Amino acid sequence: MNEPHDIDAQTVFNLNQAAVNGIRSSGATSQLITVEGTAWTGAWTWTTSGNSNVFGAIKDPNNNIAIQMHQYLDSDGSGTSPNCVSATIGAERLAAATAWLKANKLKGFLGEIGGGSNAQCISAVKSALCSMQQSGVWIGALWWAAGPWWGTYFQSIEPPNGAAISQILPQALKPFM
Repeated sequence: MNEPHDIDAQTVFNLNQAAVNGIRSSGATSQLITVEGTAWTGAWTWTTSGNSNVFGAIKDPNNNIAIQMHQYLDSDGSGTSPNCVSATIGAERLAAATAWLKANKLKGFLGEIGGGSNAQCISAVKSALCSMQQSGVWIGALWWAAGPWWGTYFQSIEPPNGAAISQILPQALKPFM
């Protein structure tokens, strides 16, 4: 399930736990499973949306699970504006979720991160990725978006002409690859 919303956190947790149980009981034992919370699984709202109250109890008999969160750096966290709030908003929006992951001895995976192709957003993306790298709990991140269907979307890194390919990719993402 991608970005569940308008569903209480306990219900989303129950659905995720049932999925983990089903995946493992089918014989899939070595694969990483990522689970998402409610409220579009936002990292910046993880501790205020109810997710932090229930997801600490997620169980995987193979201990190969990560909490997948998403984070955009514009004013409403939706990824619809090329303007980032500040050069440090990436790290700031991940701070509470990172502390929660540490306290619950869980791994995090940032399944979507995005911002505009400008100096402030490049700094904001770098701040997020640096804080993740230094945290010891985040196992990776994916940039949103790529694929030929995105056309001129401001966050696209689709070769050869994605709107973000000339700045975001070399300046903010490649240093972490």
